[in-house]
Amino acid sequence: MDNTVVSTSPTPDGNTAIDSFHQCYGVKWLRDKPLSRFEDAQWLLIQKAEEEKLLQVSIKLPEVVLDKLISDSNDYYLSDGVSKSAQLWNEQRKLILNDAFNNFLLPSMEKEARSLLTSRAKSWLLSDYGRLLWDKVSVAPYQRKENDVSSDEETAPRVLACCWGPGKPATTFVMLDSSGEVLDVLHADSISIRGQSGDEQQRKRNDQQRVRKFMMDHQPHIIVLGATNLSCTRLKDDIYEIIFKMVEDNPRDVGHEMDNLNVVFCDESLPHLYENSRISVDQLPSQEGIIRRAVGLGRHLQNPLAMVGTLCGPGKEILSWKLNPLENFLTPDEKYGMVEQVMVDVTNQVGLDINLAASHEWLFAPLQFISGLGPRKAASLQRSLVRAGAIFTRKDLLQSHGLGKKVFINAVGFLRVRRSGLTSSSSQFIDLLDDTRIHPESYILAQDLAKDIYREDGNDDANDDDDVLEMAIEHVREKPHLLRAVDVHEYAEQKNHLNKKETLNDIRLELMEGFQDRRRPFVEPGQDELFHMITGETEEALSEGRIVQVTVRKVQAQRASCVLESGLTGILSKEDYMDDWRDIHDLSDKLRDGDILTCRIKSIQKNCYQVFLTCRESEMRSNRCQSHRMTDPYYREERSTLQTVQEKARKEKELAKKRFKRRMIVHPRFQNITSDAAIEFLADKDTGESVIRPSSRGPSFLTLTMKVYDGVYSDTDIEEGGKEHKDITSLLRIGKTLKIRKDTFEDLDEVMDRYVDPLVAHLKSMLNYRKFRRGTKTEIDELLRVEKAEDPGRIGYCFGISHEHPGLFILTYIPNSNPHHEYIGLYPEGFSFRKRMFKDIDHLVDYFKYINGPSAPAPAPSVRSVSAIVPLTSPATGGSSGSGGGWASTSNDGGCRGGQSSDRDRNSGSRSGRGDYRNGYGHPSGAPRPCGGRGRGRGRGHGSDSHGNGRGDRLDQDRGLQKWGSKDAGSKAQASTSGGSWGGWGEGDSGAKKSSDGGGW
Repeated sequence: MDNTVVSTSPTPDGNTAIDSFHQCYGVKWLRDKPLSRFEDAQWLLIQKAEEEKLLQVSIKLPEVVLDKLISDSNDYYLSDGVSKSAQLWNEQRKLILNDAFNNFLLPSMEKEARSLLTSRAKSWLLSDYGRLLWDKVSVAPYQRKENDVSSDEETAPRVLACCWGPGKPATTFVMLDSSGEVLDVLHADSISIRGQSGDEQQRKRNDQQRVRKFMMDHQPHIIVLGATNLSCTRLKDDIYEIIFKMVEDNPRDVGHEMDNLNVVFCDESLPHLYENSRISVDQLPSQEGIIRRAVGLGRHLQNPLAMVGTLCGPGKEILSWKLNPLENFLTPDEKYGMVEQVMVDVTNQVGLDINLAASHEWLFAPLQFISGLGPRKAASLQRSLVRAGAIFTRKDLLQSHGLGKKVFINAVGFLRVRRSGLTSSSSQFIDLLDDTRIHPESYILAQDLAKDIYREDGNDDANDDDDVLEMAIEHVREKPHLLRAVDVHEYAEQKNHLNKKETLNDIRLELMEGFQDRRRPFVEPGQDELFHMITGETEEALSEGRIVQVTVRKVQAQRASCVLESGLTGILSKEDYMDDWRDIHDLSDKLRDGDILTCRIKSIQKNCYQVFLTCRESEMRSNRCQSHRMTDPYYREERSTLQTVQEKARKEKELAKKRFKRRMIVHPRFQNITSDAAIEFLADKDTGESVIRPSSRGPSFLTLTMKVYDGVYSDTDIEEGGKEHKDITSLLRIGKTLKIRKDTFEDLDEVMDRYVDPLVAHLKSMLNYRKFRRGTKTEIDELLRVEKAEDPGRIGYCFGISHEHPGLFILTYIPNSNPHHEYIGLYPEGFSFRKRMFKDIDHLVDYFKYINGPSAPAPAPSVRSVSAIVPLTSPATGGSSGSGGGWASTSNDGGCRGGQSSDRDRNSGSRSGRGDYRNGYGHPSGAPRPCGGRGRGRGRGHGSDSHGNGRGDRLDQDRGLQKWGSKDAGSKAQASTSGGSWGGWGEGDSGAKKSSDGGGW
């Protein structure tokens, strides 16, 4: 086993899933790591990843060791004979040995190695779980400052516990006495209100006054505040404001205990468990949940051991206390076994004051962990002590409370009998040794030591009665320096008690200070610990370079404030929004409240509870921001198997899934699916079928995905209005108003009736039109060329689907020799062609023939004009990104993203002429040149006549002023041209030649 090595490598799924922040990143690539070097719980992670099919694991012997083992086996089993028969038998023996190794020994050794690794890892994990529990439990109660404690006053503090509430329940203050009993309760639902209205400010002042009076009435020593979210940090400031004002306005009414009144944060994880436990309902039957939580918070500050012991009852709620991120690998029985071990150690180290517990039963919780007892004996003893009310000597436990002799011997040294609880006002004698760890069997040794020191100090008293013993013990406890001066070895030798030397030394220490608390003192949480409490985020879950999803809350010109799921504030500056940030004048042009973004964390400011974000594409795709966790020394990544293009695509899909936000919408046409899932859903549906889904633009938008043609799908944005952006529930529900283009709808039913159904009707009419041709743009061009060759005098034309711009149709015709193309937009009102809307195809065709006949009025629209009628976006380009109305195109032949707003372009005027895509002004397809952004594409068309001189603006404007069916439309249009039969087009859309042959349709 010492030579066995372990190697790991990721599966294709693991290569994608295990990034630099994944839990299993450190074991993604291990090469030949010896079994002896697995010292922590690393193997459990490997085992889990293997079960999830993320890692491939091999456990084997190195080749050199395996060859030597086989060679040694051959030496033992092969014959030394040289005859042919001996050689044949040796061949058979070799086959048997190979079979034994490969099919029996090596698999058996691998199984044993796995078992050994699992056992070691779980043992280490269990030990680490116990260490973390010890750090939580072995903490002394909060101690008041020495100058705040008088000699006749109890040392335990009076605690004012506060738990923040969102309103229902309200923020709650609970006053506990020094024994952890509830004195008073106050609800203050407006103390942390942030509104600026007069009514809200008045309610806040009223609550501040009530809390102020509450403090002055009860005079707490310390205020403990549960740390659950960022609102708690503001609540702490509000409480300090009340304290300062109280001391400033009424200094005489404030007791000296409150001169240095502090507010400390504490973790609410344990109080939350107590709030929901069965024992809390039994102890505080008439109190609501938040009050029980506050009581648990205050008691945890006063007595951490008793509070943890409370959750170790029959319900074993303590097992829900998350201490180690890997503790899920342990069974509940394994965890509780370690809990018992830790609780027994701490409880017997501290001891239990049974008189105080008899008056306050919640302090009996650790009793079951006293040595010799257990749940049943502890419960019986507790009932007996509660009935008695108090005891005055340890011997009563044996004589009056039913402890057996062996149980008494085991337990009595850890049970304290002191003047507390009901005995605090009694004058009955209590032996001082009963409040020490000294066992009654050794009381004689302790008494002799005290008397000897007492006499050596010049107090030689002939009497040897109980009074002298008490005086001697009090004397040495008041003068511990006398005990420090004792040489235990010399004293044991004088008394002939060398075999009791260690016991005498322990007695000396206990006489100096009985039951000295050796637990570490309470310390307020540091900044890192407090950040974890407030945000609920661990270093593994939130670190620089991690990708997170945020919701935009407030947008300014230079930066946007966002909120993470944990409530942390994220800052996104204009420079970090996109790579071409210099083109952004105002960030509010790009973002709006409620938008959901996927960003990478640049840095974390823990003291301000905020993170700085970036969503620049270069940063999002960069591998520069990697986890800085320590990697295994046997970590060896194989560079030859780095991510392929397919794996990167899969990673992008996973990222898209992370961006996806489910919506709380119920409608037969709505589904909570992504763009890819919508396409898959519509793939086998009829043309015109559609589905409404969440938009990638955020919770203020929906997307209508429609099947336009086989393999062609369009996306239309539906903008939602009337939402409360500060309310996440309101954001996830459907808006009160829905808007597509300039049309407003009340609900999705109206969208289907007024928008989708007419759109589908026009779509099907086009697909069933006699001049509609199936196929790509190139195929239709070839078809028309064949028709032109058969009848050169005829100008053939037909309609087809635009695969590059889903939702657009292409009108293709050949006036001379080359095909010409014009785009037709699809709207609920009809078909958009050359800035005109036609209610059906026949009217469109009539107009097309008219303007391209002998009295042709003007050249075809420019690239800029075409962009005004591009109404669809393709879901294949990354979802709905157009900001214009109708269906806006966002893709070109290269698959770039972008789009044009049809309304904006329609109002801005167009320039007809040649769209020279070589100079960056257009696209060879005649469609608008796409550019990045949310449908805010930029383009420029250069108008020219047949000689290259610009005159297209006036012509387009004149043509746009014509009314359909007006009498003088033809004459005006004809006058706007320079005569001629009708204009021809080249590769683009602008007029370049004049045709000499009119031709017929």
